[in-house]
Amino acid sequence: MSVSDWAGTVSDWRDALESMKTSIAPAFKRTEQRASASAFVDGLLSGVERKTGWMLAEEAGLARPYRIQSLLGRSSWSADRLCDRVRSYVLEALGDPDGVLVIDETGFPKKGVHSVGVGRQYSGTAGRIENCQIGVFAAYASRWGHALIHRRLYLPKDWTSDPERRAKAHVPDDVTFATKPAMACEMIARLLDEGTPCAFVLADAVYGSDHRFRRMLEDRGQAYVLAVRSTHTLRVLEEWAPVQTDPRTMISELPAEAWQPLSAGEGTKGQRLYDWAWVPLGDQTAEGFSRWLLARRSLHDPQAIAYYFAHARTGTTLPELAAAAGLRWTIEECFLRAKDDLGLDHCEARSWHGWHRHMSLVMAAAAFLARLSANQRRAAFSKQNETSPGHRVAAA
Repeated sequence: MSVSDWAGTVSDWRDALESMKTSIAPAFKRTEQRASASAFVDGLLSGVERKTGWMLAEEAGLARPYRIQSLLGRSSWSADRLCDRVRSYVLEALGDPDGVLVIDETGFPKKGVHSVGVGRQYSGTAGRIENCQIGVFAAYASRWGHALIHRRLYLPKDWTSDPERRAKAHVPDDVTFATKPAMACEMIARLLDEGTPCAFVLADAVYGSDHRFRRMLEDRGQAYVLAVRSTHTLRVLEEWAPVQTDPRTMISELPAEAWQPLSAGEGTKGQRLYDWAWVPLGDQTAEGFSRWLLARRSLHDPQAIAYYFAHARTGTTLPELAAAAGLRWTIEECFLRAKDDLGLDHCEARSWHGWHRHMSLVMAAAAFLARLSANQRRAAFSKQNETSPGHRVAAA
């Protein structure tokens, strides 16, 4: 790349960043808040190792962290409104009829007991019980890229039932206890109500095993591929009599020829190939839709099998469902990049609104990077194939 090309790229990058900041500016009430949010996002995108108030203030050339800390704490503005602006910005860049919504949670390790929602609880991120906060997030993924578009903090029962802790952390009065699947149900329903283009909803077994979550999607005529536990209780009809079974048993009874190698999408090392099998679930669903039990088996370890419930238009093929299931990794990539590069897990705020503000600002920074990548993909796709030097097209 020439010096002039490099300079043009930097200029375009800065223009795009200013465009993103303009897009989210209405979420802030005052000019000072917009300036602080701009400095906050710049700091998140910088090479500062820890995205703390002091470090972000130093990156912005401020003598003290007051402005940065005030943005998360004392100032008055709506984190939900910012999240809505970020979502619109993302969907403008990534929205596609074949896009998917992915729901999952991630953990934030904490010391002490004062940060809102903190407690001894299982963290899938760590794979164990630890002192942490848990956030439930929704991501959007399409051929143009992927980004986080919604977030909510999980509040354990020992928090929702403790008025003193709630008051100290400024938990709103209308926030009551909700399980993670119930939170996901509300989040996904809202995104679908807003008209988010979505071919499939994807989630792991925490959500796929919840019948209310599945029923909400089915009642809306929304296709899904949701992971489910191998021991999940299933009732199927055999010779007109209900029989209780589970995914592991049903799949183990399939003949060897029922399995076929299919791609679960592109990975860092090429196509991610697995053996796949499916069984139709004959219980009644909406006209024009069908349900299936899916299984994905490792090519290298036949004992490593993952199970899924799928609901989609009748006529949907197994390769289509396998490709959809394979997109669940996109939210893991969102978490990884947001934590490693943007400080998603560096939140110092202890309050309810402080947590949601920090997450929304990080999501804004991540959305900017996702939109840059989407623009590059579109530019690459739009280029015509260049004719090789000296090649002559024969006359028709």
